[in-house]
Amino acid sequence: MLKNVAAVLLDGVHPFELGVVCEVFGIDRSDEGLPVYDFAVVSAEGPTLTTPAGFSMLLEHGLERLESADLITVPAGQAYAARAFPPALLAALRTAVDRGARVLSVCSGAFVLAAAGLLDGRRCAVHWRHAEELARRYPRITVEPDVLYVDADPVITSAGTAAGIDACLHIVRKEQGPEVANKIARRMVVPPHRDGGQAQYIERPLPRSSCDTVGEVLAWMERSLHEEVTVEQLAARAHMSPRTFARRFQQETGTTPYRWLLRQRVLLAQHLLEATDETVDAIAGRTGFGTAAALRHQFVRALDTTPNAYRRTFRGPEAA
Repeated sequence: MLKNVAAVLLDGVHPFELGVVCEVFGIDRSDEGLPVYDFAVVSAEGPTLTTPAGFSMLLEHGLERLESADLITVPAGQAYAARAFPPALLAALRTAVDRGARVLSVCSGAFVLAAAGLLDGRRCAVHWRHAEELARRYPRITVEPDVLYVDADPVITSAGTAAGIDACLHIVRKEQGPEVANKIARRMVVPPHRDGGQAQYIERPLPRSSCDTVGEVLAWMERSLHEEVTVEQLAARAHMSPRTFARRFQQETGTTPYRWLLRQRVLLAQHLLEATDETVDAIAGRTGFGTAAALRHQFVRALDTTPNAYRRTFRGPEAA
């Protein structure tokens, strides 16, 4: 049973990510019949820590407090992707996992777990901005750049900011059931559950070409997303054979014409769902998917959520 929780901090800790952990595990909600956690904030680098927000914190506990924790959380911090971490902290995290404790990182806190070797051979989540660097520095890790969190028990990793809330509530739900997690979520005024596999909401168009070979064709494709096109038609516009065009397109954009077009259509659908009141059927027509069913299929494949759920997230329940 989850009873004892510690948040371990380094100099430069981000206040929001620390606040997420404190909000879920550090507040006494016994008046609502909810469990009370033995919660502590721990410093890995001396009693006084600074934050990027311009204030400092004086902490009571050192690393010895981790010895009794059932769950150790590691919030994000300034430049965690580039700095070294205290060996004593890394050893304490390994010891905690060996004795059966769980560890949870929020955003760039994953770099601390990676440095401790706790992510080797495991899947993990991190904010999409850090995914490439984490994978480069720690090649034994499988980085999932799009998901909200990954539960590779006893190691749980989450993406940026609000995804930490999702991961914390996931642990509560797993340990103490959905009723407890839902009540905490209601107090926090957040969704009670977002599946970890749901995609991070990031605007990430596929790369544009810096060369003139397919540049004009790319511009035409962007203006004509609603049209059905073939590689042969695109190749004719570029005055190339289909084989040569496909090869040049791959070289200059890093993907195939079909995948490039599909991603641009999904991006346009995202924009229309966020910014207009058009029906899903109308958006399917404008984006070249043809039918709502086809749009939904490709939308789920790309973002792991449905068009209506996406619209509700950005515009509220009444918009769907």
